[in-house]
Amino acid sequence: SGKIEADFGGFSTTNSVLRIRHAYFKLNWDNNQGLTQELLAGQAWHPLSGDIMPEVLGMAAGAPFRTHSRTPQLRYTFYSGRLGFTAAALYQLQYMYNGPSFSNGKWTSTNSTSFANNAVVPELFLGVQYKNDHIYTQLGSSCQTLRPRNFDYVTRPIDGGSHTIARPVDELFTTFTPTFYFQYTQNLFSAKFRTMLAKNTSHVNQINGYGVTNVLDDGTWEYAPLKASISYLNFAYGKKFRANLFFGYMKNLGAGQDLYNFGTEEVMKHYIYMKGGENFTNLNSIFRIAPSISYNLSHFNFGVEYEWTACTYGDQAANGSILNNDNLHQVSNHRVCVLMKYNF
Repeated sequence: SGKIEADFGGFSTTNSVLRIRHAYFKLNWDNNQGLTQELLAGQAWHPLSGDIMPEVLGMAAGAPFRTHSRTPQLRYTFYSGRLGFTAAALYQLQYMYNGPSFSNGKWTSTNSTSFANNAVVPELFLGVQYKNDHIYTQLGSSCQTLRPRNFDYVTRPIDGGSHTIARPVDELFTTFTPTFYFQYTQNLFSAKFRTMLAKNTSHVNQINGYGVTNVLDDGTWEYAPLKASISYLNFAYGKKFRANLFFGYMKNLGAGQDLYNFGTEEVMKHYIYMKGGENFTNLNSIFRIAPSISYNLSHFNFGVEYEWTACTYGDQAANGSILNNDNLHQVSNHRVCVLMKYNF
């Protein structure tokens, strides 16, 4: 089987363009002993996201509490009875890491596929799952390897002038992100829960990343992931009229060790690489509650959702976490989403 899915959510100088969401084929095998196998190749949901998502109405689909990424991959899944196993190798395309970029004589940050491509090793995912008539649960982990820089740049006096020269550096950086998912369905009721210890997950639309911890004599930088606890809980009930309640929480846990101090605080921000660049280096936590009600017919859906998101900001500690002092403060946002959809 195969699938191609697109929308007009892409952006360019003409404001909106056709965007490929899914483009893959699948091979499936079954036998009479309850063993099923599936091989998927192409662009599909990241295994950390999964095809199962919270039932919110907003287009963000629960991000940044739910990982949100569609990425090229090769994924193998098999089930023996109720127990299953998934293994995947993934490449980056639309959703990318943030990392160091050298221009005009200084280091800045940018989003690019090169940090993963230069490492050669693809992102890997392994997971085990169990399902029956009412329960689906999965325990897994992704392994991300990237090479932030191939060269360091230094200024040297040459022939009476100053010149910037590039010297090769070997910077290979690997992180693991464990995750647990649980879903229960019974008649018109469903409950979904996902939690993860996120480490360097800016490539799946989470406010997370990594930072420089040390600079060696040869110019090589050493790194540590910024860790975060990220979870969501979703309850829904009904069919024709369906009520939904979504909770999301993210807590910045820092790097576990002190980040390298290149100088002033403003300079230091350029050596922390995360979703949104330096704009979220002082983010402590995020909380969201989003109740909604929808009216559903065979081809028509109408729904209204209220979303309250509260972010806590403060002063950054040496390890990338946030200090619990008098500068800790909260900023809230309120949003109402109305959805009308025709299915054909």
